[in-house]
Amino acid sequence: MVGMRTLKIFSLAFVLLVLSSLQEAMSHGVHPLSKIALHNTKYALDELAFVKVSPTVLGLKGETTAWVKVDFSCPNPSNDDWIAVFSPANFSAAICPPTNSQMIPPVLCTAPLKYQYANYTNRNYTKEGKGSLKFQLIKQRSDISFALFTGGVSNPKLLAVSSKLAFINPNAPVYPRLAQGKVWNEMTVTWTSGYGIDEAEPFVEWGPKGGYQMRSPAGTLTFDRNTMCDAPARTVGWRDPGYLHTSFLKELWPNKEYDIMSYLLLIEDLNNIDLVFHIGDIVYAMGYIAQWDQFTAQIAPITSSKPYMIGSGNHERDWPGTGSFYQNMDSGGECGVLAQNMFYVPAENRANFWYSADYGMFRFCVAHTELDWREGTEQYKFIENCLASVDRQRQPWLIFLAHRVLGYSSVNFYVSEGSFEEPMGREDLEKLWQKYKVDIALYGHVHNYERTCPVYENICTSKEKHSYTGPLNGTIHVIAGGAGASLHEFSTVNTTWSIRKDYDHGFTKLTAFNDSHLLFEYKKSRDGSVHDSFTITRDYRDILACTIDRCPDTTLAQ
Repeated sequence: MVGMRTLKIFSLAFVLLVLSSLQEAMSHGVHPLSKIALHNTKYALDELAFVKVSPTVLGLKGETTAWVKVDFSCPNPSNDDWIAVFSPANFSAAICPPTNSQMIPPVLCTAPLKYQYANYTNRNYTKEGKGSLKFQLIKQRSDISFALFTGGVSNPKLLAVSSKLAFINPNAPVYPRLAQGKVWNEMTVTWTSGYGIDEAEPFVEWGPKGGYQMRSPAGTLTFDRNTMCDAPARTVGWRDPGYLHTSFLKELWPNKEYDIMSYLLLIEDLNNIDLVFHIGDIVYAMGYIAQWDQFTAQIAPITSSKPYMIGSGNHERDWPGTGSFYQNMDSGGECGVLAQNMFYVPAENRANFWYSADYGMFRFCVAHTELDWREGTEQYKFIENCLASVDRQRQPWLIFLAHRVLGYSSVNFYVSEGSFEEPMGREDLEKLWQKYKVDIALYGHVHNYERTCPVYENICTSKEKHSYTGPLNGTIHVIAGGAGASLHEFSTVNTTWSIRKDYDHGFTKLTAFNDSHLLFEYKKSRDGSVHDSFTITRDYRDILACTIDRCPDTTLAQ
């Protein structure tokens, strides 16, 4: 069940989630699974070693996640022993893609979904040679097996493999993801299944709460490993993504609740949030495709009840020779394919990934920092049109969002390069923010929290820090990049425009009470406490007022 909430009182949670333990353990740019030397794996099967899992049949009550207990034993235990989860259950060389006939295929050609060292919760493992671990599994369209290795991740030796286990009906639709459509009264729902269009007809059954239910067909797509740019996404990180279905729910009415598919969830804790933005570095899969399923399973309680709008970052898009602005390998060979298909965004060209969204009293202009944004480019024209075309009487609050920091940041790695921004970040864009009076610019990429004063060309345009009244005369820049990955240190250099910093995980929330009063809050992920906040109070005439370097005679809203 999904509530279509009132557009007069609107809340936005920006990067709401703390990522999984796998991402929390990750240093910036290094995926834990990439540390496993799969090419060095050797068979060392030992009849005295074993791995046993219970239960072996999962989801008997329709669950899409389940905990299993893994018992194991090794005759020659060491601290280098580890347990890995594989899906499909057959992970031998037999499933390796065809290669040169003169080459011997590797023992392993696919990375595990996850792994844990055998001594993690077993202090006496090296003495007793036995132990147990618990793993949480999700429904991922295939059977599952566990394996015991020794030799650490740098020199793996396979000792034992468990029997297969599986979820009931593994191909069933899972992990619905709502998003806003291209117009204000349209929503989309995307979900994953193991059924192609030749096996089942995908549709959404929906309608007013307690009223007539209608069916809307869904489009279906999938992709294969050849659409990936390179390793690991095309090789050891590849996993079949299943089928991705998207349906459009049109002509919706505000202030009205709708029933949308019987298996969607309504999360009471989200009743005061209407829309979620997560702008870049969505999963940190970096070529390990199965992680996208893991992440969509984690956020399903949110995405099944609230529109979840994403942007693209370096870990989704960047790869040399593919048109990305930065010629690095941060996407692990995904080159944007997973982000474009796993979630819906209302972009004219989803490969470009820039788009605008009007929701309630907000206009959101979402940029794509991994493609060129400088003056004269296609994206620059989009950004200016998005900012210029908003009717500030209907959407008085104008928000700019991007992954990399195109505005202002005191993070150490920028300052050490002699900059307080992404290189070339605001040189061309700041005049647009000022001309069209952007209220707030929000960024990720930098893993901490920082807020500036209303600023233009490095100068604060207001001495106020928490209660802004009347014209801002500049844009407030906010970094909300502490969603769960390892944190980034601030520089020791102090600037006049930086008002608040926090070296911690958190998220931001915007609440528009009406067209003249906005509340901004930064909350800690650990307990939801408010660590920073400010308000903006103004009238429509304040938007029309002259600002520094800009005094228009008319506006598009007139």
